[in-house]
Amino acid sequence: MNLEEFIDKLKQQDTEDKLLDFSRKYVLHGIPFVFQGRDDDYYEFRKRISIKFEIPFHEIYITGSGKLGFSPFKRKIFDYDSDIDVALISSKLFEVIMKDISHYQMNFRKARKVVGEQELTMYHEFLEYVALGWIRPDKLPVSFQMETFKINWFEFFKKISYGRSEVGNYKVSAGVFKSYEHFEEYTIEGYRNIRNRKLMKRK
Repeated sequence: MNLEEFIDKLKQQDTEDKLLDFSRKYVLHGIPFVFQGRDDDYYEFRKRISIKFEIPFHEIYITGSGKLGFSPFKRKIFDYDSDIDVALISSKLFEVIMKDISHYQMNFRKARKVVGEQELTMYHEFLEYVALGWIRPDKLPVSFQMETFKINWFEFFKKISYGRSEVGNYKVSAGVFKSYEHFEEYTIEGYRNIRNRKLMKRK
């Protein structure tokens, strides 16, 4: 299915049940586009991440254009400028990271951590994602990224980017969802917004 066919089919999902089924069937399920015909490589790629973060490999998903072969949000075909977006779905990992965040928050409240206005805005965006059950380390203030995630997070994903892992010559980025339900709902909400915009244009 190409981008235009996907958008046309999405517009036809005029009930929540249909949208849920569509999202599960075409977005969440199946081998990602970037690994088409390379099932073994997909397994090995997930295995790398699962070993690093000590979570089951089946809790690791590729999302975005790397999954579909295009981005319905950007109306852009997947290419070498695209990132590989990875979702790690683990309540255990979520809580481990949030424990570190809570220490940062305590220091922030006690004014031992001083961040600029831009970093503060980014941190507030980070907390908004957390409220949705999604940890996005790229939204943390730079000072905190350097202290806590440089080796255990960002450096790891650099090491499996740009031809240094099974996924190929792409940048790999990742976030952590608290549960599959959070991941599914966040994913479906994005497609719900696209569908609703398309339906409004038809009226």
